[in-house]
Amino acid sequence: MSYLAPQEFVTKMIDAGESKVFMSTRDTLIRAYMAGAILALAAAFAVTVTVQTGQPLAGAILFPVGFCLLYLLGFDLLTGVFTLVPLALMDKRPGVTVGGMLRNWWLVFIGNFAGALTVAVMMAIIFTYGFTEAPDAVGRRIGSIGEGRTVGYAEHGAAGMLTLFIRGVLCNWMVSTGVVAAMMSTSVSGKVIAMWMPIMVFFYMGFEHSIVNMFLFPSGLMLGGEFSFWDYMIWNEIPTVLGNLVGGFSFVGLTLYSTHVRTGPKRNQDFRARTARTPAPGE
Repeated sequence: MSYLAPQEFVTKMIDAGESKVFMSTRDTLIRAYMAGAILALAAAFAVTVTVQTGQPLAGAILFPVGFCLLYLLGFDLLTGVFTLVPLALMDKRPGVTVGGMLRNWWLVFIGNFAGALTVAVMMAIIFTYGFTEAPDAVGRRIGSIGEGRTVGYAEHGAAGMLTLFIRGVLCNWMVSTGVVAAMMSTSVSGKVIAMWMPIMVFFYMGFEHSIVNMFLFPSGLMLGGEFSFWDYMIWNEIPTVLGNLVGGFSFVGLTLYSTHVRTGPKRNQDFRARTARTPAPGE
C-alpha cells in the first residue's frame, strides 16, 4: 500500500525532526541554501506566468513545482523545520535539546536566505539586462509586490501588523500540511499530488511565506521598489517568520502529535456495557 496511516506518518515526522537536529552544519546549510534557491526560482516562475497570462490562478497552479522538487531532493525550508523539529523535543528523543532545535532553525534561516538572495540577484540581472535598462514587466510587478506588502501593511499600523502575522500563520498551516501530506505516501506521484494542493492554496490566497519573501523583497529593492530594507524586515520578514512558526507548529505538528501519538484515553467500555439496554425476558 502506498498510503501510510496517521500513526505511521506522524512517527516519520518525529524521526525527520530528530535527524535534522543532529545533521552537520555543512549539510544543513547546503540543503537550506538549495531549498531557498529552488523556491525562489518557483516564485519567479509563478510571477512570470501571472504577468504574461493575466491569470493569478495560473501562477498559483504552477508554483508548487518548486516545492515538490526541493522536497523530493531532500532539501530543507525554515517553514518545514518549524513543524518537524519541535516534535522530536516533545517526544523526548535522546540528545534533542532546545539549543539543538534553535541551532537548526538559525542555520536553515541563513541557508534559505542565502539561496533566495542568490536567485534574486540573478533574476534582477535578467529583468534589467544587467542593470542597464529599466525593469521589464515582470520586474516591475515584483517591485510592486514589495511595496504593497511592506508599506502597504505599515499604512494600517497595528491592524496591518496583525493581518501580516495571521497571513503568516495561515501560510505555514498550508505549507506544513504539504510537508506532512508528502509523508502519507511512499510513491513519487502520491507525494506530489498530496503536496500540490495545500501549496497552491497558500500561494493563490496571498499568504505570507518567509522564504518566498526572501526572494521577492530583495528583488523588489533591486528593481526599484519604493520601500527600504528595514521596511522589509519590520513590516514583513520578522512578523512572517513568527507567524510561520505559530502556524506550522500549532495547527499541524502539535495537533497531529497530540491525537496520533499522545492520544487521549479511550472511553470506558465497561461503562458503556453497563448502560446498554438489557433485553426484557422473552425478547
